[in-house]
Amino acid sequence: MLITGASQRIGAAIARKAHERGYRVVVHYRASAEPAELLVRSLNDVRADSAISLSADFSQLDHCNQLIASAIAQWGRLDVLVNNASEFFPTPLGAITQNHLQQIFNANVFAPLLLAQAAMPELQRRRGAVVNILDIYAKLVHRDHSVYCASKAALSMLTASLAVECAPEVRVNGVAPGAILWPVGESGVSEMAKACMLEKIPLRKTGAADQIAAAVMYLCGDDAGFITGQTIAIDGGRTL
Repeated sequence: MLITGASQRIGAAIARKAHERGYRVVVHYRASAEPAELLVRSLNDVRADSAISLSADFSQLDHCNQLIASAIAQWGRLDVLVNNASEFFPTPLGAITQNHLQQIFNANVFAPLLLAQAAMPELQRRRGAVVNILDIYAKLVHRDHSVYCASKAALSMLTASLAVECAPEVRVNGVAPGAILWPVGESGVSEMAKACMLEKIPLRKTGAADQIAAAVMYLCGDDAGFITGQTIAIDGGRTL
């Protein structure tokens, strides 16, 4: 299983869950080499030769083909592609630049498409699966994040389109997290904003990264063998 953006947060949770289920995992990262290596080391301590890390920068779209080729070469096969890597930052109207558009859409739309395209012959041979990590903001408005929301809406349509084009051998589905892990850094969330968000969630709590990982495992497993082109919202009812 190849998981993009897997060195930390939700991606790392998916990698750990997949490893628990017996997968050999490829942990992709862009710049977070140290946490990626720590994760891989911890997985290999549990089961030798079961995890590697590979770097690719999706601002360079030709890295997509290289990443898939390297992932397949490691163990001679690829059964699941999880497109988790994402760019998220505010783009207020009036301050949007071409670089913003390129940065967000390259990571959130074009890279998942090109990775799926490059992996498809191998995934078809293995009757594998693709799981795209979307966002509830593919459907909801997030103020000052119009470019990000548009990119996730595009990835939602891409998920449905790929499901049709890749059938019957490969299933393609999505998982749309709600409030799981609060953004950090410049995109961080104030305590007041967190409280306001929780008021909008029927279950009145945030979710956990392991719940996203469990949904991914379900969608790429046999129990979901008759599911394709669907997106599961893990959001505590927020989209209601």
